[in-house]
Amino acid sequence: MTATFQGWGLNYDWSWFLATIAGILLIALPLMLAVAMIIYAERKIWAAMALRRGPNVVGPFGLLQSFADGLKVFLKETIVPTSANKGLFLLAPIISFTVALIVWAVVPFDVGVVLADINVGLLYILAASSLGVYGIIIAGWASNSKYPFFSALRAAAQMVSYEVSIGFVLICVVLYAGTFNLTQIVLGQQGHVFGILNGYGFNPLLFPMAVVFLISSMAETFRTPFDLTEAESELVAGFQTEYSSMSFALFWLGEYGNVILMCALNAILFWGGFLPFLNIDLIPWFDIPGIVWLLIKMSMFFFIFGWVRATVPRYRYDQLMRLGWKIFLPLSLFFVFAISLWLMLTRYGA
Repeated sequence: MTATFQGWGLNYDWSWFLATIAGILLIALPLMLAVAMIIYAERKIWAAMALRRGPNVVGPFGLLQSFADGLKVFLKETIVPTSANKGLFLLAPIISFTVALIVWAVVPFDVGVVLADINVGLLYILAASSLGVYGIIIAGWASNSKYPFFSALRAAAQMVSYEVSIGFVLICVVLYAGTFNLTQIVLGQQGHVFGILNGYGFNPLLFPMAVVFLISSMAETFRTPFDLTEAESELVAGFQTEYSSMSFALFWLGEYGNVILMCALNAILFWGGFLPFLNIDLIPWFDIPGIVWLLIKMSMFFFIFGWVRATVPRYRYDQLMRLGWKIFLPLSLFFVFAISLWLMLTRYGA
């Protein structure tokens, strides 16, 4: 894209700047549209599982329901509690929304179709996504209300509990791929099993880690059954209790942006990302763009997210902590040693 702008007579600096802005918009704008549509899709999933109709009034088949909801919150007044810290209160949803966007800079949609194809892309995602909890903690503290504050403390403890397990799972992937670059991790999965199956998830040593990562990604995004930060029977609406209007909507945009990101990471790290499922050129699916395969896999994982939210009851807090610290942490640590031993015996001939 930089070369295109240079062909129009611009110098390199301006061409690079405009190409970067264009790349950001090409990711951010479809992402915002995707958030609106997956909220609609998730509501339809819940409705189908509860034998209801779901959104079906605004627009054809109810497709414009999310846009009507967005317009409604945009027109409402932003109310700041008298005793709240106004600056931090308004800053918190901006942090959550911004962090949810910046992580997409390193997500590869196809070979070369990525805003920043850096060698430490996986570390960047781990570092940037960890910042999201600061928006929740600041929101809980700045509200100067006990329920949001309890929710913020829960969010901090939950984030630490599952970030540790996710870190060990990512180590397993990096050991097999030999790189932190997300594009190279995807390409390393081509024909990984018997030269036929594309994806580390088909490997018996990595499949348990794929399951752990999927469950941990639900906990990381505070989704049911791990939504203890928004337990309405205990904490009203959790850290969002005092929020209204667009400040409330920014939390929703950030949450669903993170959900889409986790669906993408599940596909990229374990199930071949933008590669087709099979590495057999018997049918012309290699002509299908990689972004289509990635979107198909993301849609499958989003259905699982919605399915779990519609059917699984919320955990108690002690169950949440036990799963993270007493099950996932030892399990992921064991597989780090097991995979390291396997690679030493097979790949490196030790």
